[in-house]
Amino acid sequence: MITLRQYRKEDLGQMIEIWNEVVAEGIAFPQTELLDLQSGETFFKGQTYTGVAEEDGAILGLYILHPNNIGRCGHISNASYCVKKTERGKHIGEKLVKDCLHEAYAHGFKVLQFNAVVESNIHARHLYERLGFTQLGTIPGGFLMKDGRYENICPYYHLLDETL
Repeated sequence: MITLRQYRKEDLGQMIEIWNEVVAEGIAFPQTELLDLQSGETFFKGQTYTGVAEEDGAILGLYILHPNNIGRCGHISNASYCVKKTERGKHIGEKLVKDCLHEAYAHGFKVLQFNAVVESNIHARHLYERLGFTQLGTIPGGFLMKDGRYENICPYYHLLDETL
């Protein structure tokens, strides 16, 4: 059975491996540098909340939640999700997004916004739309793919309240 929970220090090795898989693919995250144990611990510790999907001691996926901005826009959150390559297609991402919506609200955020959903990431886009996210528009050429092409990005948002 898959359990969703806050990460623990002993999860870091598996979390970094999964995070680095997505970064290395170069088609979803804006980051270009891989994490090591030290930079990974600092990175994940610096988030408002980092959640993991775990089954029998194995981390299958994770998400990070943090403010999208500061001050007068600090009530808007942002998140990133990643699922271990061998576990994709098992609806783990959906579990992570749903948990993130609850955690964002519990942490006092009013909106969850995604800044850079790559247009060709249709599985993520369909999931977000099914869960009630609204697309804000399209930013032409907003994401530099690993192969050097620029692809459109589609920002999304979801209002947060106690009904989630």
